[in-house]
Amino acid sequence: MKTRHHIAIVIGSFHRAECETMLSEALSTAAEYDLETIEEVWVPGTMEKPLAVKRLLLRQEIDGVVVLGIVERGDTAHGLVMAQAVIKAIVELQLETMKPVGVGLLGPEILPDQIPSRLRPYARHAVLAVSAMLCA
Repeated sequence: MKTRHHIAIVIGSFHRAECETMLSEALSTAAEYDLETIEEVWVPGTMEKPLAVKRLLLRQEIDGVVVLGIVERGDTAHGLVMAQAVIKAIVELQLETMKPVGVGLLGPEILPDQIPSRLRPYARHAVLAVSAMLCA
């Protein structure tokens, strides 16, 4: 009988330094809430996250996934449109697999000076969302 829940984390590498901070916070929060992180998957950017999430959610030993990254404000609405599509896909994957996904995506439309103060809280809350849904 499994005693601990197993989670995986999908992280975007486009903002690598900032996402390393997010990953560190997510790992420590997971350990604090007795979640065992059994996989970390780095992907190029936000658009690649749903595929990585689906691959992980289909694995029987993974109970939930945390998604971390940043969708920074650009000169066009590309980030907004992309973020909406990615969030929609992630929500659909949760419903399809009946496994929780905690989303710690900063943005869309976040400005560079808004990023540092949000890295740790967003990562922490994404893990807490998965923890809460695993216990629900």
